[in-house]
Amino acid sequence: MPTVSVITGGAGGMGLATAKVVGRDHAVVLCDVRQDRLDAASAALNDLAISAAVINSDVTDRDAVAELFGMAGAIGPITSVIHTAGVSPSMGDADYVMRTNAIGTLNVNEVFYDTAGEGSVIVNVASMAAHLLPEELIPARQFPLALTDEHAFLAAMAAVCDPIPQQARSGFAYAVSKAFVRWYSSSQAERFNGRGLRVVSVSPGSIDTDMGRLEAEAGAGALVADAAVPRWGKPEEMADLLAFCASAKAGYLTGTDILNDGGVVASMKERARLAAGNA
Repeated sequence: MPTVSVITGGAGGMGLATAKVVGRDHAVVLCDVRQDRLDAASAALNDLAISAAVINSDVTDRDAVAELFGMAGAIGPITSVIHTAGVSPSMGDADYVMRTNAIGTLNVNEVFYDTAGEGSVIVNVASMAAHLLPEELIPARQFPLALTDEHAFLAAMAAVCDPIPQQARSGFAYAVSKAFVRWYSSSQAERFNGRGLRVVSVSPGSIDTDMGRLEAEAGAGALVADAAVPRWGKPEEMADLLAFCASAKAGYLTGTDILNDGGVVASMKERARLAAGNA
């Protein structure tokens, strides 16, 4: 029976690129909400002789996520989950962004925690946006609500986002939702370790995918131009990192976030420091 790697958002740019790496050693189960993209991803993997099952599933629905894991587990033991499913600010309003990125992450991780066998790992995709958001704007004290009362959590996040001007609200919600992904992947590491599980997050910068390019006109393009590595990241560069984090080679890695952004955050922080010193 083959070992299985589940990749949410598996029909997207980073998800499919990761499947091409992980699929060398595992049976791959791709989850996405768009069947046409799933079919295309499956065909692309089949051309590479990679075994892939595709499941149309919405990560914001806990029951659907449980069904996804049940179907994947029937293929073989799930040893890794790479959670790339998410949306960008250009794809919806603040509530949609928060629900997809934060609640989607919560659902996938909690079902993983309940069902995964010892030694398994989940790798969550956060964002450099979470690193750029000032600490005082991150409502971390309210993040634990997600574990006990989803409705109260979403109401608290809405209260944080509502004062932001309409044109910037989705972007702010995106940064907060990805800060939640980082928080969850760190704060829950000890709990996961109690079941012999690892949980890690990775924060990409501007990656050359369909979703990444949606943000090119919303500021990401300028950030890339000023980065230490002045170009868009490649999906394959993220895929190799995600696959490593999910592998046995990274068996000591848990409870942390890896920023892979071409130096954007480091550059911006240093420029801010210099500017403050010259003020």
